[in-house]
Amino acid sequence: MSTLSNDSTLNPSTQAAVGTTTKIGAAFLVLWGILHMWVGYEGIHQYLTNGTSGLWNIVVGGSRAPHAAYVHATDAVTSYAQGQLLLNFCIDVGGYGVLALIVSWLIVNRASWAAYCIAVIVIGIGDLTFLFAMVTSGVIEPNIPTISGPILWVIAIILMPFGMPPFRSK
Repeated sequence: MSTLSNDSTLNPSTQAAVGTTTKIGAAFLVLWGILHMWVGYEGIHQYLTNGTSGLWNIVVGGSRAPHAAYVHATDAVTSYAQGQLLLNFCIDVGGYGVLALIVSWLIVNRASWAAYCIAVIVIGIGDLTFLFAMVTSGVIEPNIPTISGPILWVIAIILMPFGMPPFRSK
């Protein structure tokens, strides 16, 4: 008989269950992920329909870069380079959203402290960089869509540990 059948990594029924608080926190992280996947989708949509100016219009609009004052590049090379950079940014944001869904699944279904650390550190770097470099700096308008991501992330990382099994090192 194989010893693999007793391995908890292969048998989900032996995995530690998470509590309601963790599940609620993971649900907030799923919402965060959906919001960020939408940014990726909208970036692609703007790129295909309105080009670089469409991408800039979803990124600027804050007090230090209002839409009315922002001057779009007029030469083809600068516009092209900016468009590719902004498209990359939007798709990367969408990738963070996919990461959030994977991390949420691992937390709920595997009680993974490693996944929780990814949510705190990796997703936190992305979200807090956006908050401080784009929102609080005045580049992008602070509104419900732009501040809801950091709020959802903070709620998620605060709630999730309370329903997790004790952390054990091997």
